[in-house]
Amino acid sequence: MMSTVTRLLTNKHVVIAMLVAPVLAVIAYFAVDASVSEPPKAAQPGQSYPLAVRSNCRYTSGFCQLENGDMKLKLESQGVEDSRLTLRLVSELPLEGAQISLAETSPQAMQVTDSHGTVWQVSLPAPTSDEAQIRLAVSMEGSRYFAETPVTFIEHKTFYTEHQKMQDAS
Repeated sequence: MMSTVTRLLTNKHVVIAMLVAPVLAVIAYFAVDASVSEPPKAAQPGQSYPLAVRSNCRYTSGFCQLENGDMKLKLESQGVEDSRLTLRLVSELPLEGAQISLAETSPQAMQVTDSHGTVWQVSLPAPTSDEAQIRLAVSMEGSRYFAETPVTFIEHKTFYTEHQKMQDAS
């Protein structure tokens, strides 16, 4: 006597259904995405757009990535020295201007350091607390982009550096 499973797997209709179902699921996934998703729109001059703050901004990674469509920025910390925080902004596209501030200070213009307008630098007073926020605003082709991120990323600290400090101390 054949078991129920064996009878099921020898039925050609069941076998075809098991092969076709995953293909139909993938097709349905992309069809729903195409019909529901909003088409990307070009930035309009004179308008302001928020930058998405990536997860590395919340950790001691040494850098913070911000983006909105084609606008991709990387805020790199050069570290705190003599109670001054030096930040470097790298953009994939040339910027017209960049301003940055810690939440408790007034905005300060960043200085362009290359001829293309893609690398900017600034020195700010070191943040006084871990809860401080960095506010960034940049302009490109008449559009403005802005973001606010915690200062957690300004220190580059990994398990390896912590372990090395403990080894050096002993």
